Amino acid sequence: MSTISIQSPAISRVAAGRAVSEGPVSERTVRRTKLRLTMRGRRVLAGLAAAPLVAGIAFSVLAGGSALASGQDAAAVSFQTVHVAPGDTLWGIAAEVAPGVDPRDVIDDIMSLNNFSSATIQAGEEIAIPTKYAR
Repeated sequence: MSTISIQSPAISRVAAGRAVSEGPVSERTVRRTKLRLTMRGRRVLAGLAAAPLVAGIAFSVLAGGSALASGQDAAAVSFQTVHVAPGDTLWGIAAEVAPGVDPRDVIDDIMSLNNFSSATIQAGEEIAIPTKYAR
Protein backbone atom coordinates (compact mmCIF):
# COMPACT_ATOMS: atom_id res chain seq x y z
CA MET A 1 0.00 0.00 0.00
CA SER A 2 1.23 3.48 -0.75
CA THR A 3 0.96 6.58 1.37
CA ILE A 4 0.16 10.07 0.26
CA SER A 5 1.25 12.96 2.38
CA ILE A 6 -0.58 16.28 2.05
CA GLN A 7 1.26 19.42 2.96
CA SER A 8 -0.37 22.72 3.61
CA PRO A 9 0.31 25.30 0.91
CA ALA A 10 2.85 28.00 1.52
CA ILE A 11 1.07 31.27 2.20
CA SER A 12 2.78 34.37 0.89
CA ARG A 13 2.14 37.96 1.63
CA VAL A 14 3.43 40.70 -0.59
CA ALA A 15 4.95 43.74 1.04
CA ALA A 16 6.60 46.57 -0.88
CA GLY A 17 7.32 44.56 -4.01
CA ARG A 18 8.75 41.57 -2.13
CA ALA A 19 7.12 38.30 -1.31
CA VAL A 20 7.54 37.10 2.20
CA SER A 21 6.90 33.39 2.54
CA GLU A 22 5.49 31.84 5.58
CA GLY A 23 6.39 28.23 5.66
CA PRO A 24 9.07 26.03 4.18
CA VAL A 25 9.58 28.14 1.01
CA SER A 26 12.41 30.66 1.16
CA GLU A 27 12.04 34.36 0.53
CA ARG A 28 11.97 35.45 -3.09
CA THR A 29 11.58 38.67 -5.02
CA VAL A 30 8.40 39.33 -7.00
CA ARG A 31 8.73 41.47 -10.09
CA ARG A 32 5.73 43.37 -11.17
CA THR A 33 5.56 43.85 -14.91
CA LYS A 34 3.23 46.01 -16.90
CA LEU A 35 1.54 44.66 -19.97
CA ARG A 36 3.32 46.21 -22.88
CA LEU A 37 1.93 45.94 -26.38
CA THR A 38 4.14 46.41 -29.37
CA MET A 39 2.89 48.22 -32.43
CA ARG A 40 2.22 44.86 -34.08
CA GLY A 41 0.26 43.70 -31.04
CA ARG A 42 -1.86 46.85 -31.10
CA ARG A 43 -2.65 46.29 -34.77
CA VAL A 44 -3.61 42.68 -34.15
CA LEU A 45 -5.82 43.67 -31.22
CA ALA A 46 -7.50 46.42 -33.26
CA GLY A 47 -8.04 44.00 -36.14
CA LEU A 48 -9.65 41.43 -33.86
CA ALA A 49 -11.92 44.08 -32.36
CA ALA A 50 -12.95 45.39 -35.79
CA ALA A 51 -13.51 41.97 -37.42
CA PRO A 52 -17.19 41.55 -36.37
CA LEU A 53 -18.00 45.04 -37.61
CA VAL A 54 -16.33 44.42 -40.96
CA ALA A 55 -18.08 41.05 -41.31
CA GLY A 56 -21.47 42.63 -40.58
CA ILE A 57 -20.97 45.38 -43.14
CA ALA A 58 -19.81 42.87 -45.77
CA PHE A 59 -22.85 40.66 -45.12
CA SER A 60 -25.29 43.56 -45.38
CA VAL A 61 -23.71 44.78 -48.62
CA LEU A 62 -23.79 41.34 -50.23
CA ALA A 63 -27.18 40.17 -48.97
CA GLY A 64 -29.42 43.21 -48.79
CA GLY A 65 -28.11 45.63 -51.36
CA SER A 66 -30.83 45.08 -53.95
CA ALA A 67 -33.98 45.24 -51.82
CA LEU A 68 -36.57 47.87 -52.68
CA ALA A 69 -38.89 48.62 -49.81
CA SER A 70 -40.91 51.41 -51.37
CA GLY A 71 -41.55 49.90 -54.81
CA GLN A 72 -41.18 53.31 -56.49
CA ASP A 73 -38.91 51.92 -59.19
CA ALA A 74 -41.20 48.96 -59.96
CA ALA A 75 -42.56 48.84 -63.49
CA ALA A 76 -46.29 49.26 -63.90
CA VAL A 77 -48.03 46.07 -65.00
CA SER A 78 -51.31 46.19 -66.85
CA PHE A 79 -53.51 43.14 -67.12
CA GLN A 80 -56.98 41.84 -67.73
CA THR A 81 -58.72 39.16 -65.72
CA VAL A 82 -60.25 35.89 -66.85
CA HIS A 83 -62.64 33.72 -64.85
CA VAL A 84 -61.67 30.06 -64.89
CA ALA A 85 -64.51 27.77 -66.00
CA PRO A 86 -64.75 24.09 -65.02
CA GLY A 87 -62.36 22.05 -67.17
CA ASP A 88 -60.15 25.01 -68.13
CA THR A 89 -56.38 24.64 -68.05
CA LEU A 90 -53.63 27.20 -68.37
CA TRP A 91 -52.68 25.66 -71.70
CA GLY A 92 -56.22 26.12 -73.04
CA ILE A 93 -56.47 29.69 -71.72
CA ALA A 94 -53.05 30.54 -73.18
CA ALA A 95 -54.03 29.12 -76.59
CA GLU A 96 -57.31 31.05 -76.50
CA VAL A 97 -55.96 34.48 -75.49
CA ALA A 98 -52.83 34.39 -77.70
CA PRO A 99 -53.35 32.04 -80.64
CA GLY A 100 -50.27 33.20 -82.58
CA VAL A 101 -47.81 32.85 -79.65
CA ASP A 102 -46.18 29.76 -78.16
CA PRO A 103 -48.47 28.71 -75.25
CA ARG A 104 -45.46 27.90 -73.03
CA ASP A 105 -44.35 31.55 -73.11
CA VAL A 106 -47.88 32.74 -72.33
CA ILE A 107 -48.22 30.23 -69.46
CA ASP A 108 -44.89 31.38 -68.03
CA ASP A 109 -46.00 35.03 -68.12
CA ILE A 110 -49.39 34.20 -66.56
CA MET A 111 -47.74 32.16 -63.79
CA SER A 112 -45.24 34.92 -62.96
CA LEU A 113 -47.93 37.63 -63.02
CA ASN A 114 -50.22 35.65 -60.69
CA ASN A 115 -47.34 34.34 -58.57
CA PHE A 116 -48.34 30.71 -59.15
CA SER A 117 -45.94 27.99 -57.99
CA SER A 118 -47.61 25.36 -60.22
CA ALA A 119 -49.81 25.34 -63.32
CA THR A 120 -52.83 24.01 -61.39
CA ILE A 121 -55.86 26.31 -61.40
CA GLN A 122 -59.30 25.90 -59.84
CA ALA A 123 -62.72 26.54 -61.39
CA GLY A 124 -64.12 29.89 -60.29
CA GLU A 125 -60.69 31.45 -59.86
CA GLU A 126 -59.95 34.82 -61.40
CA ILE A 127 -56.52 34.98 -62.99
CA ALA A 128 -54.70 37.93 -64.52
CA ILE A 129 -53.63 37.88 -68.16
CA PRO A 130 -50.98 40.35 -69.38
CA THR A 131 -52.50 42.94 -71.73
CA LYS A 132 -50.02 42.12 -74.48
CA TYR A 133 -51.89 38.80 -74.87
CA ALA A 134 -55.44 39.87 -74.10
CA ARG A 135 -57.70 40.81 -77.01
